[in-house]
Amino acid sequence: MGYLRKVIGVKSDTIKLGLEKAPHRSLFRAIGLSDEEIKRPLIGIVNSHNDIVPGHINLDKIGEAVKAGVRVAGGTPLEFQTIAVCDGIAMNHLGMKYSLGSRELIADSVEIMATAHAFDGLVFIPNCDKVVPGMLMAAARLNIPAIFVSGGPMLAGRSGDKGLTLTQVFEGVGAAAAGKMTPEELARLEESACPTCGSCAGMFTANSMNCLTEALGMGLPGNGSIPAVYSERIRLAKTAGMKIMTLVEKDIKPGDILTEAAFSNAMRLDMAIGCSTNSVLHLMAIAHEAGVFIDLNLFNEISASTPNLCRLSPAGHHHMEDLYQAGGIQAMFSELDKKGLIDKEALTVTGTVVGDNIKDAAVRNYDVIRSIDQPYSPSGGLAMLFGNLAPEGAVVKKSAVAEEMMRHTGPARVFDSEEQAVAAILNQKIVPGDVIVIRYEGPKGGPGMREMLTPTSAIAGMGLDKEVALITDGRFSGATRGASIGHVSPEAASGGLIGLIEEGDLIEIDIPGCRLQLLVDDGIIEKRSSLWREPEPRIKKGYMKRYAQLVQSASTGAIFKE
Repeated sequence: MGYLRKVIGVKSDTIKLGLEKAPHRSLFRAIGLSDEEIKRPLIGIVNSHNDIVPGHINLDKIGEAVKAGVRVAGGTPLEFQTIAVCDGIAMNHLGMKYSLGSRELIADSVEIMATAHAFDGLVFIPNCDKVVPGMLMAAARLNIPAIFVSGGPMLAGRSGDKGLTLTQVFEGVGAAAAGKMTPEELARLEESACPTCGSCAGMFTANSMNCLTEALGMGLPGNGSIPAVYSERIRLAKTAGMKIMTLVEKDIKPGDILTEAAFSNAMRLDMAIGCSTNSVLHLMAIAHEAGVFIDLNLFNEISASTPNLCRLSPAGHHHMEDLYQAGGIQAMFSELDKKGLIDKEALTVTGTVVGDNIKDAAVRNYDVIRSIDQPYSPSGGLAMLFGNLAPEGAVVKKSAVAEEMMRHTGPARVFDSEEQAVAAILNQKIVPGDVIVIRYEGPKGGPGMREMLTPTSAIAGMGLDKEVALITDGRFSGATRGASIGHVSPEAASGGLIGLIEEGDLIEIDIPGCRLQLLVDDGIIEKRSSLWREPEPRIKKGYMKRYAQLVQSASTGAIFKE
């Protein structure tokens, strides 16, 4: 009651106050709320907990901790769920077509629930790949006080003194197919690679997005790196529950936080830490909802002046728990600030600015987070490539590319689906020097822009990652390593040049020069283009049919048409 008096015109008043709201109050009583609870600010707890996703099975505990924090600070927490797809389980079958599309459904469902029930604030509890950006999109769209607390990363598996992640299991499939690993060795990998709940232990998409949520200012310090099984994660969730009440009281909204400065900081971190290539799609989509324009070229501009300080699996041998012990995202920011690369005036959900958050932060292990004066490379971990094959851009995680493949020209091996390519790889029909082309896997053509972890892992497992490149209008898991170039735009299904490549055409890849070029005469390309016809949709009913009709190019962040 006392807290409510501090809040002028809380949003939930529209469903609580006045004679005409007697039916609403009656329904609140039906869910067991007391008069005191009804009078307090109503805080929506947006939880993606379920029993099938390893990164989400602990979110019930996170949710209870958040609710405890909200109650301590004088609010009434009311929880509801969203869907969540495990990309690892959805990989290399029909289910992966639905993963990216789940991002829009998550954003839309949160918008519906939050608007219909007039919450005063929202605490978002995501963890895995499309859930984090989907919820961030919703937060930006709704623009009511909001804070994020994820479920945290998985601990790495162990084989002797070697750390393991899901990457090694996927690559083990290729190694076993090539006779380089026995079925028994693969089985031991399978049993030991994923030892705890949490988002998979490398700098894959889930952990990339949780770290970027912290960098954007929408998650408290520690949100990106505290392991899922640590009690500190529970304490962080309680703090988030308390902090949302401060944000409601001060009327600090996502629109105040998700500014150009916040996205600049996030892109700096993206480059310094070498996030998943999916981060490009998601940052652009979130920025669109926040009314901030990001051009793909900006990623290259920021990359050019941002040293790559950290290489976690699959780019290196460290894991998320090592980043946590080294000081986490705030330590990364502190190191970047030594060269003035961070906007310290950007507001965050702490209620204060980045500069205040990092004033006591420091790198605790320079083996994990390198000094800004001794980086892995003077430029960032991602690169946007352009050229006649990708006039609207393509993306590669260059920090995970072997030096031998930074520049490569080779003959195209063309496949119109992931399945065709995987069959050729596992049957050892790919040879050193080849450039594998997987097309008609874009946002529209897939539909759903499938991740290609199976073919890239098979290539690596066979020992070809330093000799073979792969380009696609689909995308890659953050667990992918090697010369794997995704998001080629325009996609094949929209008439992009990738759809006109023929077997044996030479493709030139120049990652340092940010170029991707089909070395075929313009006249031949023009003749092929005149014969091209748009293919039949691969999914002809249900949500993904509608998705294919609405989705735009990967170069926009694969957002829907207005």
